[in-house]
Amino acid sequence: MALKPLFANIVAKKETPKEKTASGIYLAGAAKEKSAYAVVEAVGPDVKSVKKGDKIVYKEYSTTDVKIDSDEFLIIKEEDVLATL
Repeated sequence: MALKPLFANIVAKKETPKEKTASGIYLAGAAKEKSAYAVVEAVGPDVKSVKKGDKIVYKEYSTTDVKIDSDEFLIIKEEDVLATL
């Protein structure tokens, strides 16, 4: 991975929102739920509560978005992680 987080930061990859409901209805772009879930790709040396591979719920407007090639990553402070799944 090209991104190596420092201090208590986490690099995560946002999960793609569902395009189809459980009943089989396809959703239009505006109707899709906005996901605040991500999978942890890397953690900084000071992170204590999450590890690589964890699914996390985070504060939606507290991230830094980074695009490398075609991949989009989020950089999140550990204090902005609300829960793990």
